[in-house]
Amino acid sequence: MPDPGRDQDPTVALQRVLATLSYLLTRSRAHERQAAEAGVTAARSDLWLLMALEDSGGISRVGDLAALLMVEPPHVTRQIGQLEAQDLVERTPDSLDRRARKVVITPHGKAVLNRLQQTSQAGLHEALAGFDDSDIAATVAVLNHLVSYARQKFTVEERQRGRGDVS
Repeated sequence: MPDPGRDQDPTVALQRVLATLSYLLTRSRAHERQAAEAGVTAARSDLWLLMALEDSGGISRVGDLAALLMVEPPHVTRQIGQLEAQDLVERTPDSLDRRARKVVITPHGKAVLNRLQQTSQAGLHEALAGFDDSDIAATVAVLNHLVSYARQKFTVEERQRGRGDVS
């Protein structure tokens, strides 16, 4: 693995750090270890869907979740079926559109997500020991900006492919 901090150009250094961090955090063993510490058996993609659902206030339409996760709605529909079988989510009628259904995170789903988030936050506290809150806040601001940029770029690319409104 290259040393992410050796470049003088801050943008190049950031790109290397993000690539290295992405590699390390998305390894299945890293997820398995963290999930085991939290006592969670849900897959990584299941937890992303649960987090997206929680970020939507605990209830959302399938299409809105798909847009947030930047995937096709049929993929989310299949995944919701798997999560429903584990009592992590449930489908409910949409009061505004009788044809549509909404997805709601269950109390069990919230508990699973909370356990994993607590384990993750404990690891972050350990990793960031010695850093000032202002340094962490600045890092969060930069990373949030990059996330917004990536989402906006994805939305523009999807519109150019003729997929309509994906936001």
